[in-house]
Amino acid sequence: MKLQRCIAGVLGLILTMVPVTVAAQSKEGCKDLRAACKAAGFSEDGGSSTGIKIIRDCMNPLMNGVQAPGQGTLDLPVVSAKVIAACEATKTKRGKRANGTTGAANAAAAVRPLPEGVAPGPNIVMILVDDFSMNLMADDLGDLARTMPNLAQMRRDGMTFDNYFVNNSLCCPSRATIYTGRLPHNTGVLTNTGPTGGVEAFNGKGNDKRSFGVALNGQYYATAMMGKYLNGYLAEGGGIPPGWSEWAVAGNAYSNFNYTINHNGELISPAPHMTDQLAQMGSDFIEGAAEGPFFLELSTFSPHAPYTPPERYAGSFMDLTYPRTPAFAARPDQHAPQWLQDIPELPRSFQRKIDDIYRLRMQSVAGVDDMIGDIRATLDDLGLAEDTYVIFTGDNGYHLGEFSMRAGKMTPFDFDIKVPMVVVGPGVAAGSRVDDLAMPVDLYSTFADLAGLPPSAQVDGHSLVPILKGKSGPVRNMTVVEHKRAPFAEGDPDASDPKAGDPPTYVALRLRDALYVEYLDGSGEVSYYDMASDPHQLHDIAHTLQAARLKALHAAAVANSTCKGAAECGAAQALNP
Repeated sequence: MKLQRCIAGVLGLILTMVPVTVAAQSKEGCKDLRAACKAAGFSEDGGSSTGIKIIRDCMNPLMNGVQAPGQGTLDLPVVSAKVIAACEATKTKRGKRANGTTGAANAAAAVRPLPEGVAPGPNIVMILVDDFSMNLMADDLGDLARTMPNLAQMRRDGMTFDNYFVNNSLCCPSRATIYTGRLPHNTGVLTNTGPTGGVEAFNGKGNDKRSFGVALNGQYYATAMMGKYLNGYLAEGGGIPPGWSEWAVAGNAYSNFNYTINHNGELISPAPHMTDQLAQMGSDFIEGAAEGPFFLELSTFSPHAPYTPPERYAGSFMDLTYPRTPAFAARPDQHAPQWLQDIPELPRSFQRKIDDIYRLRMQSVAGVDDMIGDIRATLDDLGLAEDTYVIFTGDNGYHLGEFSMRAGKMTPFDFDIKVPMVVVGPGVAAGSRVDDLAMPVDLYSTFADLAGLPPSAQVDGHSLVPILKGKSGPVRNMTVVEHKRAPFAEGDPDASDPKAGDPPTYVALRLRDALYVEYLDGSGEVSYYDMASDPHQLHDIAHTLQAARLKALHAAAVANSTCKGAAECGAAQALNP
């Protein structure tokens, strides 16, 4: 104890000589304050029963003017008033975790204090990007390190899912599935705008009351939603859904500038690029909720059109050109579905434009990569990295010229339905890759499992935690993709003309080695692509399949597109047609 006091005293003396420039940096103030508390013997890992928690028993008392001793059994260190003030400035800026609000009082959900003797669950951060195609994430880590070095580091430190497919390749239906753990046919959110989609359908079907935010907030989690929520949500008058103790959400902020954020009921209009603003607000929330547990979703508008990057990246990556796979500018044969045959040839002038768009998208995700680095650095600085899962993923893919289609999504092909899924956190093997089939419908169950909640029969997905721990995941032979064709709607940022690829309503099964699609427009068309011999899905060979095989595939499609609940949907995904 004397040695600890001696160390703390020396460190405190050093900290009294910290220049004013350090005191002006609030993050550094909290970092220095934490270091002093750690040197005094307070618990770095925040043990719940030792009585010497580093935040509760040292940092908070110091910022509240307590000199010594703390609430625990150790004396508080001597720390410069400037360092304390610098850390307090950050806390004042971000608000107090006790009631979960900043800005308008009681605007967001309260955080229930963790009962004595109840161990906190791990912290969770989800970074959800908009329209992130797999060709933005080079498979070679050396190449990826050039454009997204922090994502490359995440892949070195954690697990990459090589077979993660969305359940609907359109923003709002995909996000509705993420929030609820229910497939699109069970959320009732099928498009971006009402009455069949958008926030109108999401709320109208009661999905806002059964999001993972509600579940985690009820499990003592501070929950933060920041960035893009659901299509149709407006910062002005949009309100705060149940379950979120911190709310910082914009409406139409696709330009990433000149936007308005509803911050716990107060409207603010920050100047920075939206992604940079999210990085700062996310770091502030983490510092305020560091005693944990907390959940943070950072949902960027990048790299969605109009692909506006941070100014510092304007003009970067000018040597890059769009990856031209065999599907690029390809013309469908006579066996392709009619909607695809109707796509006109891709003009050479647009092919050149595609290169420009690709560079803008790469510049945009470079800003996202900076946010990844900032958030992970904050976790490291606060000693939280080893108790926090960080997840990087997307809501849907994107195509630019494949099968001659102009910029868009919504098709059943891999370039639209396959998105990244990278996870770092406790027990996750560094540099690991898994080929288990996984979907956004699994995220709700995964978060609930991490938080210590029992499995719910009301959701359609399954927890991925066993996979993260190196064990076997759910038995699956397929994932399901649902799409509803919708007429053009004013204000829909994803509305497109037929040249961008707007398929008829369909249900698709992405098997491990094949893609099966049923078009539900009355045409009776089906498609089948053998991924083993045709990895770019160029040749529709449904006409070569035996009637018995087609019947089995149809039965599996019906089962997957009508199932309800984890047991029934799990059985449908385990079929082997």
